[in-house]
Amino acid sequence: MLDWIDSGAQLFRLEKPANPPQHLVIYAALIDQGSHSVMLVDHAKAKAWLMPGGHVDPDEDPRRAVVRELREELDIAPPFHPVTGSDPLFLTVTQTRGADSHTDVTLWFVFQADQRTPISPDPVEFSAVQWFRLDRSGWATDQFDPGMARFVAKLSQLLDR
Repeated sequence: MLDWIDSGAQLFRLEKPANPPQHLVIYAALIDQGSHSVMLVDHAKAKAWLMPGGHVDPDEDPRRAVVRELREELDIAPPFHPVTGSDPLFLTVTQTRGADSHTDVTLWFVFQADQRTPISPDPVEFSAVQWFRLDRSGWATDQFDPGMARFVAKLSQLLDR
């Protein structure tokens, strides 16, 4: 992945849906530590339970992008989680689902959250919002991002310290 970044290739999406065919995106893992849960959104286009997030704009810092996406998609501004700070915890390279498939290089950021905090999900992007316990089984299914099981395992190890 560092070779891709260092290559001078275009990292940011210039035109929808997939120009260039590989580009940088972010996820926001909203963690309610009290209930050991993560909030996921039923993404309308991907037809899967994913974390809120989106594309990093040209020359935008990914940290700013993830904060912007949370404001746009859920109308919230939670703090980064103290376990990770503002650094991403995880990185995946995934082929997207559906029409106009392309490769997302995704930085996974972690935020402190509370299930009782009011949110305003974008009804165009999401058909539902739900909290899932981190200790549940079945993360490695098609209903979630392909990296979800590994992410949850890594995050749980950090949170259980």
